Amino acid sequence: MKNINPTKTFAWQQLKNHFIDIKNIQMKDFFNIDKERFSNYSLFFEDEIFLDFSKNRINYETLRLLFMLARECYLSNAIQSMFLGDKINKTENRSVLHTALRNQLNNNIVVDNINIMAMIKEELKKIKKFSNSIINGDWKGYTGKSISDVVNIGIGGSHLGPYMVTESLKYYKNHLNIHYVSNIDGTEVVEVLKRINLETTIFLINSKSFSTIETISNADYLKNWCFLRTKCKEYFTRHFFALCENITAALNFGIHDKNIFKFWKWVGGRYSLWSASGLSIVLSIGFKNFESLLYGSYMMDQHFLHQELSHNIPVVLALISIWYTNFFNIETEAIFPYDTYMHAFPEYLQQSYMESNGKSIDRNGKLVTWKTSPIIWGHSGTNSQHSFFQLLHQGTMFVPCDFIIPAISHNSVNDHHEKLLSNFLAQTQSLAFGNNIDINSKTIFNSIISNNKISYKYCPGNKPTNSIMLKKITPYSLGALVALYEHKIFVQGIILNIFSFDQWGVELGKLVANSIFNDFFKKNINNSYDSSTEGLVRIYKKWSNI
Repeated sequence: MKNINPTKTFAWQQLKNHFIDIKNIQMKDFFNIDKERFSNYSLFFEDEIFLDFSKNRINYETLRLLFMLARECYLSNAIQSMFLGDKINKTENRSVLHTALRNQLNNNIVVDNINIMAMIKEELKKIKKFSNSIINGDWKGYTGKSISDVVNIGIGGSHLGPYMVTESLKYYKNHLNIHYVSNIDGTEVVEVLKRINLETTIFLINSKSFSTIETISNADYLKNWCFLRTKCKEYFTRHFFALCENITAALNFGIHDKNIFKFWKWVGGRYSLWSASGLSIVLSIGFKNFESLLYGSYMMDQHFLHQELSHNIPVVLALISIWYTNFFNIETEAIFPYDTYMHAFPEYLQQSYMESNGKSIDRNGKLVTWKTSPIIWGHSGTNSQHSFFQLLHQGTMFVPCDFIIPAISHNSVNDHHEKLLSNFLAQTQSLAFGNNIDINSKTIFNSIISNNKISYKYCPGNKPTNSIMLKKITPYSLGALVALYEHKIFVQGIILNIFSFDQWGVELGKLVANSIFNDFFKKNINNSYDSSTEGLVRIYKKWSNI
């Protein structure tokens, strides 16, 4: 994998000049110049996902230069390196092989002289057998009753990915109730305990390292809480399971070796939903649907791996994002799924994007002079339209947006879906064109400027969006969509010359938190704190009588 400063490439310099030429062109002019713009700036993924990127402030020259930038940064070589298992996570000396978890070929992928495909298939067999026994009622709790509830205890990728998928695929849900405990705030675990029956609940301790303080603290509490109420040694064996890479830590915690489901060092936490970390997904929708999820992501992998850059959906979306972030100097991008089932998708992508590419040190060990990850945010439509869309239309911020919607709804209620879709289309049109032009020869507002004053109704438009339409939200299409965004993030990291697969900034906060936690129970406070932190610790100790 090459370590290239993107700003030193020929393409970057040409893009800077091109930006001067294009920055003031209005969206309407792009469409007037190219009558076939919609078909020229759109792509299909099979018959499942359609991307319309015509409502962007780009033209053929923009794309030509962006593709040149990708080639100058040896993007295709980097893609091959990831799929082959090269140790592209240099700071941790690890391969990055979440793609292997969904690999459908019978080929070998070797990491440290081990064929990992054999391990993956063996673990999938174990997951299938266990999930079927839970779903079919064959696995019994300590009193002989079948399982009705599942509690996933995890945080970060061990929570956000599984939670997002189980919510997005709720239409496919079986009879099991799935709960999630992530926060170390005691309120969350207490509220979950109010909703479950210990006789019919299993707990999944979901932590790659099996040392994450939030997860292990919650697991410890639940372990003790359950034992105090059941007074049964067998309870732990029948009801507690570990999803982890650190087998020794799970065994030391007391998990029975047959209750441990493995994933591996080359699986990043935020890419782990495809592994045993996604056991709550399997228990929610069944193994067959989980296989379909894996197959959809695999097919997007193949698209990403083999499709030429100009027709490669993750590459196109990544390059457009780099264009806005580094040339228009935008600070933020928004994601709007127009489907209630997908309400957790923006939050899931926040971690995927910002933990991956929220970096300021390049792969050469130097501070970057360019922008890396934008701030990612969003919410489901049409709720968003009645809260913060005002800022998108008339505010001073420039926010590129992805709009996501299924063409076919799982729940046809009157004409609700047609109204939802009309709002989806209206928002992207209004953001692009505003109300100061004729659209199809129909004037929306006849007078925007009168008496030298701009009407308060004025919406300038020229705000870019991508429209992503899924045929229907299925395990297959969701798998493909999630993989699409994973690869988009990867492309941005490669071109921006940063390491996308570590998160050292997260580790700093953990170290400091441990130090502060220990000081809560000492008479003297650590003198190395700043006055603000020290003052807050003192106030807490006074108010809580520690």
